[in-house]
Amino acid sequence: MTANGLKWVFERGRNIMSSYMMLVLLLLDIYSKCVIGYLSSAHVGQDPPFTAQQNPVMSSPAALTSSSASPVLTENYTSRCPSGGLCSKLPSDCITCSFHHNCTYGRPANFTCRSRTGVHCVNERNEPQQNFSLTLPCLFCWQLDSSQYRCSNSTSCQTVSCPRTRYNSSCAVLDHVHCLGKRVFLKRVFCNWTGGYKWSTALALSITLGGFGADRFYLGQWREGLGKLFSFGGLGIWTLIDVLLIGVGYVGPADGSLYI
Repeated sequence: MTANGLKWVFERGRNIMSSYMMLVLLLLDIYSKCVIGYLSSAHVGQDPPFTAQQNPVMSSPAALTSSSASPVLTENYTSRCPSGGLCSKLPSDCITCSFHHNCTYGRPANFTCRSRTGVHCVNERNEPQQNFSLTLPCLFCWQLDSSQYRCSNSTSCQTVSCPRTRYNSSCAVLDHVHCLGKRVFLKRVFCNWTGGYKWSTALALSITLGGFGADRFYLGQWREGLGKLFSFGGLGIWTLIDVLLIGVGYVGPADGSLYI
């Protein structure tokens, strides 16, 4: 009788160890695929591609261009231009500048500008002025800090993926920021949008009701939710795995959005 009891305990312990080993191997496989996929992706170690962009250090004659460097708008620009303010503080649509490209990258450079027709501005001495000098860093618009332009968001890409995905976004410089080149440009940015799903809620559901698939149902993954529901959380193993994967952010909403 004692021998049978010891044999049962030994077999039980071996089964438990086998289950834990399978869990560890599964997590290692997921991690290795994630790392290998990221390192083999095309964007690793590369800058986002820019098409037909200009070199920041050029030697070319000065060209009289609009500070916006964009097609002329049919709407009345004077409605967006403050009257009686400092000329150097006017938005880009309100002035025309002679931008030259023989400046040093990142260094301050002086450019000759004038206010557009119908726009009235003054200098530091509160004297009416039309022609003035504008000092700004020698940077093309696509080289500005990300806080100085706004890009369109895509809701059709997967934010929770490995490797992280990028998409082509149309970006426009803010009105009060002045720069060289085109003010509207394309940029490859990381997928970054949310559908309103909370990470804390998903993790709480996974810990408390994960055996019934509540976490998967909440994230919109109803097939996996049904699988967990009818298998009682994969006899607990699937539930434990989902707690870990949701905890580290590997499993996200089915629509590909980010948690909030």
